[in-house]
Amino acid sequence: MDKPPRTMTPRAAPVSAVFVLALALATASSAQTPVANDGSDTRAALAGALAQQRIAAARAGKLEVAAAQASAAADRTAQATAALAARIQQAEAGVAAGEARIALLERDRAVLRDRLAVRQAPLVRLTAALQLMSRRPLGLSVLRPGSLSDMVHLRAVLETMLPAVRRQTAGLRAEIVRARQIQAAVRGAQAGLRADHTQLAERRRSLAAVETRQRLSSRAARGNANREQDRALALAEEARDLTSLVGTLEEVGALRRQLAALPGPVLRPTRPGTAQVAEVTASPTPSAGLDYILPLAGTIVTGFGEASSGGGLRARGITIATRGGAQVVAPAAGRIAFAGRYKGYGRIAIIEHDGGWTTLVTDLAAIAPVVGDRVVQGAPLGVAGSGRPRVTIELRKDGQPVDVLAAVGGR
Repeated sequence: MDKPPRTMTPRAAPVSAVFVLALALATASSAQTPVANDGSDTRAALAGALAQQRIAAARAGKLEVAAAQASAAADRTAQATAALAARIQQAEAGVAAGEARIALLERDRAVLRDRLAVRQAPLVRLTAALQLMSRRPLGLSVLRPGSLSDMVHLRAVLETMLPAVRRQTAGLRAEIVRARQIQAAVRGAQAGLRADHTQLAERRRSLAAVETRQRLSSRAARGNANREQDRALALAEEARDLTSLVGTLEEVGALRRQLAALPGPVLRPTRPGTAQVAEVTASPTPSAGLDYILPLAGTIVTGFGEASSGGGLRARGITIATRGGAQVVAPAAGRIAFAGRYKGYGRIAIIEHDGGWTTLVTDLAAIAPVVGDRVVQGAPLGVAGSGRPRVTIELRKDGQPVDVLAAVGGR
């Protein structure tokens, strides 16, 4: 006669459930969160964007005050235009800061998602164990055959494990709340970024309108400027390279300054016999210092004197990677000596400053002033190209390259 099939004893079910519960809790407590990028680069970008935003805002405030205090209409317009350019750079920095904030929040959300994914499997096993034990309430165990010691043992194990269950679920609830907070912060940052983009577009339209009015008002007085621009373009065609062009323009500028320093014509005396020769005093030389700012915001990718990867030539300036269409301003007051395309460098601008200083800015998508224009510090010089453009700035003193960052730091 066949034996009846064996059935699980009352002790086996609670013991197996307890074992599954213990295994689930042990796995959950030992689950490790995968190591993720700490986001230090993004935090550095955020800090840099906030610093650039503060600098641009401070410069815009000073220029707006100078525009309000200027008595001449031309000075007032120049300062107001420079203030608009500074506000554009402030809005650009705000956009960069908003993007960095969103990147950090998205990183936090990804880390939280990964942590929940790691804990998902043990939490599923924990839930399954709890469901298994819920099918056999502790009170019914008294009515079923079995040892009283089994019930006491199960009760003791449950009382030991329930605090751990509460801790696990409390941590899960906290992470769910954190996920909701991150989602709300992302929505807020995205709304702020849209507002920054709108503000940036409005300020760019305002600057374009001001520049259009300036071009229309000065078109009648462009005769000499057009001839000078034609001469600058002819020099660019004759120059062997960019260094030769800058050197030629510096020589022309030095000659122009020498001619301007000569004393004016002296009227013929009414009684030539009584005329006396007066000593000619040299005109005062400009200060050797230079009030200088970086013309745009971004990340320096090539430093002064850094060797190139090709022929090992040393960089005569710095190269800044910036946002597409970023506003570029005049780093110091001066006169536009060249503005236009140059072979291999896109559109370039060369500015003559007082004291024998010269600035070269290359790889521009558009240039606002023309040859012969006088610009104040911070005046709109042009815009960078699209994508991730790189703009090079070179500074020279009497023809010798100077570190741009040293000039900015020595203000």
